[in-house]
Amino acid sequence: MFFSSILLVALLLIGLSSCSQFGQLPSGRHLQKIKKSNNFSKEKEQFVNRRPNLFDKIRKRMEAESLWYDFFFGGGNQRTPKEKLPEVVPNLQDFLKKSDHIKVIWLGHSTLLINLGGKVLLLDPIFSGAASPVPFVVRRFQPPVVKLKDLPHIDYVVISHDHYDHLDRDTVKYFRDKQTLFLVPLGVGARLKGWGINKEKITELDWWENFKSGGLTFTATPAQHFSGRSLFDRNKTLWAGWVIEKGAQKVFFSGDTGFDSHFKDIGKKLGPFDIAFLENGQYNVLWREAHLLPKEVPQAFFDVNAKYLIPIHWAMFEIALHPWYEPGEKIKINAKEKGINLLTPKIGQMIELGKNQKTTFWWESLIK
Repeated sequence: MFFSSILLVALLLIGLSSCSQFGQLPSGRHLQKIKKSNNFSKEKEQFVNRRPNLFDKIRKRMEAESLWYDFFFGGGNQRTPKEKLPEVVPNLQDFLKKSDHIKVIWLGHSTLLINLGGKVLLLDPIFSGAASPVPFVVRRFQPPVVKLKDLPHIDYVVISHDHYDHLDRDTVKYFRDKQTLFLVPLGVGARLKGWGINKEKITELDWWENFKSGGLTFTATPAQHFSGRSLFDRNKTLWAGWVIEKGAQKVFFSGDTGFDSHFKDIGKKLGPFDIAFLENGQYNVLWREAHLLPKEVPQAFFDVNAKYLIPIHWAMFEIALHPWYEPGEKIKINAKEKGINLLTPKIGQMIELGKNQKTTFWWESLIK
C-alpha cells in the first residue's frame, strides 16, 4: 500500500512535467554564469550547502521510518485548525503613511508586507489556494486576508527560493505588468522569466552579493536548505535568506533554513538588526537539516543579533506532522526562557516597531 501510494504520487507529478507550474530552469549563458558560483558543484551539476549531501540524509531517514506515507496521506494530530484563524484586515492607508518606524504586516506562513523608509516590499508572497502544482494538495487554511488586487503598489518582491510555499506562479504573474522589481537567488530568475516577467525587472544574487536600489540595499545571505519544483530539478536553483537595509534600519529574513554557522556569520558581517523574521514551523527531527527545530530558533536569533523576533513559516499550510499551533506554543515558551523580544501578530495585523507593536498569543483560544 505504501509503495503503491508513493508511485501514484510520482506518476501524477511526472504527468504534470510540462505544466507551467514547474517553471523554466537556467540554460545557455544564464546557466554558464551561475555555474561559476562557489555554491555550485560542477561534479553534481547543482547547488550545494556548506555541508553537502544533506538532502540525501533526510531522504534516507524518512524512508527508514516509512514516513513518506504519513507525510502525504496521514491525518490527525491537529495538523490543521478546526476553525478560521483570527485575522485583521489591515488598514493599508495607515501602512503607507510616512513614518520613521519599520512597518510590517504578516500575511501568514512566510509572506510579509514591509514598509521600509517608504518603500513597500513583499516577501515570499503566496496568494494562491494551494502551495503545490495541483490545487487539491497543501491547501491554505483560509483565504488571504488581503487580495492581490487590493495591495498597494509593491516596489520590490523578494523571493527566498523556488519551493511552492515561497514562489507562487500565479502571484508572480500578477506583477507582469506592474512596475515591480524582483530580488531572487541565483537561477530563480529563469522561473520568473518563464512566467512572463521581463528580465530587466529581475536581479539575481549569490550569497553575500548585494544590490542597491531606491535607497535600499538587498543582500542575499547563506541558508541551509534545498530547491526544486519537480522530480527532476533538485537544487538547480539557489536558496537564500535576505538582509534589507534603509539607512540605519535593517531587517533579516531567514527564508527556509536549518541551523548552521551562517547565522553567526550574518550577524557578524551585517548585523545588528532591528528585527529578524525566522522560520519557526514545518520542522521534524527527520529533516532537521532543512528547517529550524524549536530549540534552535533562539540561538539563531541571538547569532544574527536582532532586537525583535517575528516567527514565520507557520499557521497557513500543513507541510509537517506537528499540530498547527505547536510552533507558536514552542516559541512562546522559548522566548520567555531566553529573554527574547517576541512579536506574534495576528494574520494581517500591522506592527510598527517602536510605536505600535503590542501582540497577543492569539492561537491559545483555539486550543483550549
